[in-house]
Amino acid sequence: MEKSWKLLKNLNPEITKNLAQELNVSNIIAELLVKRNITNYLEAKLFFRPRIEDLLDPFLMKGMSSAVNKIIETIESNKKIMIYGDYDVDGTTSVALLYLYLTKLNADLIYYIPDRYLEGYGLSNQGINKAKEEKVSLIIVVDCGIKANDQIDLANSYNIESIICDHHYPGINLPKSLSILNPKQSDCKYPYKELCGCGIGFKLIQAIEQKKGKGLDSIIEFLDLVTIAICADVVPMTGENRVLASLGLKLINKEIRPGLKNFIKNKNNQINVSDLIFKIAPRINAAGRMKHGKHAVELLISVNEKYISTKSRTIELLNSERKLLDGKITKEALEQIENLLETNSYSTVVFRPDWHKGVIGIVASRLIEYYYRPTIVLTKSGENYTGSVRSVKGFDVYETLSKCSAHLIQYGGHKYAAGLTLNPSKYSDFKTAFEKEVMRTILPEQRIKSISYDLETTFNYLTNSVCRIVEQMKPFGPLNMPPLFYIKNCIDSGQTKLVGADNNHLKLEVKDETGTTFSGIGFEMGKYISKIKMKTPFSIIAQVRSNEFMGRSKFQLNIKDISFK
Repeated sequence: MEKSWKLLKNLNPEITKNLAQELNVSNIIAELLVKRNITNYLEAKLFFRPRIEDLLDPFLMKGMSSAVNKIIETIESNKKIMIYGDYDVDGTTSVALLYLYLTKLNADLIYYIPDRYLEGYGLSNQGINKAKEEKVSLIIVVDCGIKANDQIDLANSYNIESIICDHHYPGINLPKSLSILNPKQSDCKYPYKELCGCGIGFKLIQAIEQKKGKGLDSIIEFLDLVTIAICADVVPMTGENRVLASLGLKLINKEIRPGLKNFIKNKNNQINVSDLIFKIAPRINAAGRMKHGKHAVELLISVNEKYISTKSRTIELLNSERKLLDGKITKEALEQIENLLETNSYSTVVFRPDWHKGVIGIVASRLIEYYYRPTIVLTKSGENYTGSVRSVKGFDVYETLSKCSAHLIQYGGHKYAAGLTLNPSKYSDFKTAFEKEVMRTILPEQRIKSISYDLETTFNYLTNSVCRIVEQMKPFGPLNMPPLFYIKNCIDSGQTKLVGADNNHLKLEVKDETGTTFSGIGFEMGKYISKIKMKTPFSIIAQVRSNEFMGRSKFQLNIKDISFK
């Protein structure tokens, strides 16, 4: 796949120079910070040394006071509360967080996770009817509900009150809930807009503690759940999210939650964001994708070792099954694109009735690796088609869906990921409309996968001191990605070789035009070995990272791309 290399936005050199002097750091570090909107000492202090005291006042969020008062009143009246959450990582961690916290307050509680296949995404009529059956007085809806107008109307008809804690974009008409906690509401003055669902759940329990005259000490134990949700939901690693994630990672490394221990094998190393994204999150998600999301909640709230062992084995098997399925469906989807002669389209829309609903989102992401364009994968669900949507860098797929909404029963989501439901009779018209809208609005540069690097440098400037400060910029995530460096005129020092079980990775030992040598690893880059060994000069885009081996730490390059131009 063709890739373009782009330097991140140009800077005001004066700001960089002043920050370097103020912090007494190199220009490289100052430039990296300015590109992350850190321009003075106080912002740098918050960035590098996040504290729990830096969390915002939860009562700044619209609806918080009424939500807190209602929850306290419901508990004191011994009335039943249902916690209702989505079946993905953000939803199940949100449910676990509120369930564990409210249990400590002796609330009369049940929780409910919808069945992905029988009920679909979001607040369902079945869930509301279950609440009525269980004589629930209050439903707290987490990580969904912002567009559940009909379902909230049904709950109101049963005299069941509701509080919605959601972070998805609201519609024009909001549900008639007692309280809606969502910073994305146009009239919500909460300063930070990018919390995930579990983050909003945490702000709710922070507010309850504050109302009771208590500090944050009693709820620090839940920061691990919030951190997992932040990483899995790919929300910006900025502001309050960064504070929550930084503190949560410290908690996880101090004492990981019992239900998650069996999923982390590198017990001698620090658990990082990558571990949460690639080891923890897929397994939590696998429960809802392959069977039922309640299994993830049960694992997260349990402290019984025997039960945890059995449940984690079950989830591990579900995750293995998920891997096999998404590989099979990806292969079938690629064949469909080729057979339909749609390899040069502006969008991808594929459908097959027997594709597993639980993995079509993963498949949509996989297809973008082959055909870099907005992608929808659909399957049959009851009488309708349901689909998962994924987008490419810079392209707002949610807005595109809104332009095609006349062909849809419903849709919802974010700029880069969404879901939809449509009637089979509308499939062809929708596919045509989506392709036309993407063709009309997508920019030429959005059709080419790009790598945005932070700055051009040479190896001699990547000193141990610089690399150590880069390490301190963790946790990395959207809007604070690992810094990428462009180094040109690299040449093999003679030690580069192939590694890995299939000899498909490069272990590089290269020097640049300054004569400085650096080692690194290029995953899936074994195909370049011949040119490199022939001493052909090349350029690289790379991260620097600390590599621990036999108790010793050394900085090395993590190569993201190679060019021989």
